[in-house]
This record gives sequence, structure tokens and C-alpha cells, in this order.
Amino acid sequence: MENSDVFGSSTAPLTWHDFLERMRHPSAADFVKAIKSFIVSFLNNAPDADRDSVAVQEFLGNMEAAFRAHPLWAGSSEEELESAGEGLEKYVMTKLFTRVFASIPEDVQADEQLNEKMALIQQFIRPENLDIKPTFQNETSWLLAQKELQKINMYKAPRDKLVCILNCCKVINNLLINASLAASEDHPGADEFLPVLIYVTIKANPPQLHSNLSYIQRFRRQTRLVAEAAYFFTNMLSVESFITNIDAKALSMDEVEFERNMESAQALLSGLSQGTDNSYSQMDRHYGHVPSTEPVESKSALNSRKQQRPPTRPQSPLEPSQPKSRNEGLDGKDHLSLEKSPSISDLENKGAAELLKEEEVNQLFRDFPYLYSQAGDLTVGDVEDLLSNYKQLVFKYVCLAKGMGVSPPPSLSSSNTHNEQTKVANDSEEIKETNPNDDMGKDISSTDADRSVEGLLLGL
Repeated sequence: MENSDVFGSSTAPLTWHDFLERMRHPSAADFVKAIKSFIVSFLNNAPDADRDSVAVQEFLGNMEAAFRAHPLWAGSSEEELESAGEGLEKYVMTKLFTRVFASIPEDVQADEQLNEKMALIQQFIRPENLDIKPTFQNETSWLLAQKELQKINMYKAPRDKLVCILNCCKVINNLLINASLAASEDHPGADEFLPVLIYVTIKANPPQLHSNLSYIQRFRRQTRLVAEAAYFFTNMLSVESFITNIDAKALSMDEVEFERNMESAQALLSGLSQGTDNSYSQMDRHYGHVPSTEPVESKSALNSRKQQRPPTRPQSPLEPSQPKSRNEGLDGKDHLSLEKSPSISDLENKGAAELLKEEEVNQLFRDFPYLYSQAGDLTVGDVEDLLSNYKQLVFKYVCLAKGMGVSPPPSLSSSNTHNEQTKVANDSEEIKETNPNDDMGKDISSTDADRSVEGLLLGL
């Protein structure tokens, strides 16, 4: 696989702003007019995926050819010309985004089916179901890859969405390489990479996956969808196909077990939804419905907004909520009876009791090498590893406490903010380490892009 940096020009910090500045130059008036004319004409046509893709690809190609012959880019390097093409694609597709993204019923339906299937399968799938070797199993570190994939709806430009996929894939690839080196195994290939990518994607359940992949496929400049970018993107298309057609055989399960797991997952998700609805309904009946003075968004509008704004952290495992029951009091009035959720201490005590029943306790702690170490056994090199493990432990514990609605111990609460900031910083460092020569971390955010686009609009 070729490792050329296909994003070298497009990730330079000044690329986007350089394009905007050149478009504001008086000599670029014809370019501005042509871009504006194309956008207006395009928006007046009814959605047609194939025709839209051809029109955009042809327009981008013609404009890039015109850039090369224009005095504004006289003497420019190939990298600068590539940057101009990236800026053009970003601007045009940002303006056309609402018109072309998930604009046909087939895409919307595919998104819903994929989302539902991943929501069910993620409840019971394990790495073993995809034949991922124990050597390469690292679910804690895979969370970082999941978070990168979940960012995909934060961006509008095809390239920016593609970067989310590449970051996810590179995190996985680096983890596999490190694991193979640690275990003195052969360099991991596609047979090791693809199952992990499938697992990470199912667990992440990124919003509107089909529409995002189709959008990149249709509107990312074809001459730039090459080399490493093409390799990882092709793998993601394979992931979508696998999940769409997933069955018992694909997960190394017998048919009965697969159907039972799917039914249980469906019941769990349905129970969560019904439990939430019942809770609000009963509270309304108990306290009386008070009309809101604020405008209320429709459910479809809320769902649309949620799809466009993916979660910034991986979703926690779903647990069925306890529906609230109504009891008649002695005074004849209704009262809500709330079942108390088990506290963290209760869960710890229950786990300790179960642990005592285990015959091979040592096997449960085989992944925690420092548990049986003495202070004198540790080296300076162990400090970094221990600190990293401690941060992960604190972060998980505080998240668990918050999720259960209880307060963590003061010693953890006081350092919670610091630890979360440290984790975010570490995550950023890991992304940068994915490819030291790649400036993906310098992407323009959707907010910055929108502001820049509005600036160009004023210039138009």
C-alpha cells in the first residue's frame, strides 16, 4: 500500500484562507461569478445522485484547470495548485451540502436500517465473533478510534469527513502494529485490520453512515481519492456491506443463538424507550401537565439535529431503565414509587462476592501485570504505564458514577476535570502520532469553515 500523503497540501494551516483571499482579488471576479452561477443552477435542479456527482466532478475539474492558467497562480507550485482545488471543493460542497447530503429516500432508508442493525448487534457482539485474535484485542484503546468515527457529521466537506475515517483507521492500524511487535508476531494485514474496523464501527454506530460514505464517494474529487485514502475508504465500504448483510454465520454463531441475541437486544432497546416514555407520562399525570412557554421542536426535527451532531464521546452500554409505578396513598392521591438504583458500592460488593466464587481468580487478573508487584519491582519506565492506567481507571469510575446519578468520592471529584482534560490531550497526541508527517490535527472545524464561507459570501 502506498503511503503518500494525499492530504499534504490540503492540511496546511493557510490553505483554506489562502483560497478565500485569492477569490477576493479583483482578477478573480470571473471565478467568483462562475462559482456562484454553478451553485445557483445546481440548487434549482431536483436531486439525482448520479447526475449531481457528474456535475460536481466536471465543474471542479474545469475550475482547477482554469486556476492553472490564471495569473493569480502564475509560478505556483503543484502543492499550491492542489490547495486551491481543495479550497474550491470545500467551499462548493459546503454550499451544496443540505441539497446533496441524504437527499434521496434510498440513502435515508439505508441510514435507518444500518443504524438499527448496529444498535442491536452492538449489544452482544464480542471480538471473538469476528475472529479477532486475543493478541489484537484492545477495546479500551479502540474507544479512541470510535470517537474519531463519530465526529464524521461535524463536517460538511467530503475531505473533512474522509479525514475522520482515516484517523479512525490509522488508530486501529497503529494499535495492531504495536500489538504484533509486542507479541513478536507477523506484521498485521487486511485479515487482521478489517475485522477490528468492523467491530469499532458497530460499537461507534456513526450517524448516517451510508449517506456519509455515499457523499464522499460522489463528491470527493476523484483524482484525490487515491493511495492510502482510497485503501482505507475501500475498507470502510466493505465494512458497510458486511454490516448490511450480517447474519449468524458472519458472527460465527448458530442461527438460534443469533436470533435469540437479536430478540433480546430488541427487547432491551424497546424497554429503554418505553421506560423513558412511561416515566415522563406518569410524571405528567402526577404533577399535572404545564404548557411550556418555549417553542417545541417536532420529533423529526430533533432526530435530524441529533444525526447532524454526533456525540463527542463513545456511547455507554445501554441499560434498561426502571419504569415508575403509581401507588394509591391513604389520602387517595397518586404518588410515584421510584425504585432505587444500586449504588457503586452495591455493585462493588456484589462483584466481590462473585469473585470469591471463582475457581481461577488469577486468570481474571492476567491483564493487570502490576497487581502482584512490589514497590521494589517497579522501574522508572513503569511510571508512565501506571499513570496512564490510573487516568483510565479514574475516568471510567467517574463516568460510571455520573451515569448512575451518584457522586464519586471527593478525591476523585476534585481531580475529575484535570483527568478529563489530560485524557483529551492524550487522545490528541495519539491522533498526531498516527502519522507524524500528516497534519490532520490542523483541520478547520465546521464552525471555522462556516465562518470562512460566510466571509466569502460577503465577498460574492
